[in-house]
Amino acid sequence: MLKIYKTSAVEKKTKKVKKMTADCWIDLIVPTTDEIDKVVNRTGVDKDLIMKLLDTEELPRVEQEDNATLIVIDIPHLEEKGEHKYKTYPLGIIITNNNYIITVSVKKTTLLNDFKRNVVKDFRTAKKTRFLIQILLKSASTYLKALKEVNNDIEAKEKVLKKSTENKDLIELLEIEKTLVYFMTSLKANDVVLEKLSKGIILPLYEGDLDLLEDAIIENKQAIEMSSIYRDILSSVTDTYATIISNNLNIAMKFLAAATIVLSIPTMISSFLGMNVPLGAIGNISNAFVIIILLAVIVSLIVALLLKKKNML
Repeated sequence: MLKIYKTSAVEKKTKKVKKMTADCWIDLIVPTTDEIDKVVNRTGVDKDLIMKLLDTEELPRVEQEDNATLIVIDIPHLEEKGEHKYKTYPLGIIITNNNYIITVSVKKTTLLNDFKRNVVKDFRTAKKTRFLIQILLKSASTYLKALKEVNNDIEAKEKVLKKSTENKDLIELLEIEKTLVYFMTSLKANDVVLEKLSKGIILPLYEGDLDLLEDAIIENKQAIEMSSIYRDILSSVTDTYATIISNNLNIAMKFLAAATIVLSIPTMISSFLGMNVPLGAIGNISNAFVIIILLAVIVSLIVALLLKKKNML
């Protein structure tokens, strides 16, 4: 998908336009070969530079070519609605020397929607360095928002685990932990990109840009810290509930073993007394059957009380 946006010099609003002109923003979302060729022919950017960004495993970095600067960051992407299962995918930002800015993403993302709806303060497609920093700040904010949802998921799973002994509940926690691993890895890589940009060597920083970049760095570091904290909490919760589930199983097995011992006593007594041998005096009593039953019950109760005293029942 190829879309072109440009901020009107008169209205100061960003609108979708049909032609690629200087100071416009070219947004490529899972682009076709024809769309890539159109952008390459118009902007003069190296085609390989765009093709690299279609790899979902592309790492965050800063790369400078003869006629363009490439900045790659990782952004969060919601894989399943309602489940809060996230992965991270690369977002490439290419700033050309002939005043074009190109964004390339391998997944349809909502991160850039606020720019298209004119929600972002002081956004201008002509201010390419400012636009880049605003994307970085928006990315860090998106991570923080996603982390709050992940934390809510952790708390919800804790309530379920208090009443559950099923493995699937622990597996769901492991899925959340996987999300946090993706986040931490991507955020740390993004942090390296932010630090490089803050030196002002890659791209010139204009008035107000440095403050905005510092905000992006602070939010990104905050997201890293939150990811680390939530991961530690989740690891602790997982270990605790795995132990509880194992302990619950041990209690159940202990009860079953004790119950088996108690129930085996009547069987054992009736087996001895049911042998085809003389039973002596008890065999001549008319109520022998009742006496044997009472004997078995009394012995079973005594054994049950002893097991209860030993906390086995």
